[in-house]
This record gives sequence, structure tokens and C-alpha cells, in this order.
Amino acid sequence: MVTFPEAIQLFFSRYVDFQGRSRRSEYWWVALFNIIVFGVGTVLAMVLGGVNFETGEMGPIGYVFIGLLGLYALGIIIPSIALFVRRLHDINQTGWIYLGLVVLGFVPLIGLLASIAQIVIACIPGTVGPNKYGPDPKNPAGSADVFV
Repeated sequence: MVTFPEAIQLFFSRYVDFQGRSRRSEYWWVALFNIIVFGVGTVLAMVLGGVNFETGEMGPIGYVFIGLLGLYALGIIIPSIALFVRRLHDINQTGWIYLGLVVLGFVPLIGLLASIAQIVIACIPGTVGPNKYGPDPKNPAGSADVFV
């Protein structure tokens, strides 16, 4: 199993790597990290930004934190796509499925089903042994029959 720090390090070191495979633990640790970053950033924006809940106004420091969160969100788009493509490779599927899920995400109601499909795909265990996308990340030295 990939640990939390290893997953974050892999996420940022394999920034544009659309080849190979990624384990479920790597995907979910990164998801948790991003939830924490956005949660802490939002709380800081509200607390330090001096949000007035009656008027809905925010101070300038709050807008700075919102801007930083926006830059972070832009910065993780490509590595997030790469991670999901590697996750698809781990279950022996082509990365082009992600494009289909994104396009379906723009269709009302079907977009909800596409989002559920992404969660299900992220939960499916990877194929045991090597597949056409590379060796098994759980056991890179092991071998298994590959049925392609």
C-alpha cells in the first residue's frame, strides 16, 4: 500500500505521466489531500478574511486565499487527469474513457451518472500481475497470466 506522503510525492513527481499504472491507495490519498487543502483554505479564507455572514462580505485577505485556492486548482488539473488515466490503466482500460466521462459530465442528469461511474472506477481493484499498460504496482516483480 502506498502511504500518504508517498502518494502526494508520486502525484507531483508524475505530473504529466499518462503511462503506467497507479494503485487505488495512491488515488484516494491524493483525493484526501486535495479535500484537506481546499477545506483548510476555505476555513482560512473565512476566518482571516473576516466574512460577515449577515452581509456576505469578505475582507481582502479572504480574496487572497480564494485566489490561492484557484491557482492550486488550476495547478492540479493535469496531474489529476494523469492520475485518473493511470488508475484506468490499472484496471486494464484505456485512458480515453476519462474523456467520455468528462463529456458526459456536461449532460444534465447523465453527468451525475458519469460522476458515480468515476467513483466506481476509482474503487475497482487493479488487475493482478502485469497488463498491457505495465507491471502490477502492488507486486512489480510478480507475474501472472495476462488475458488480452
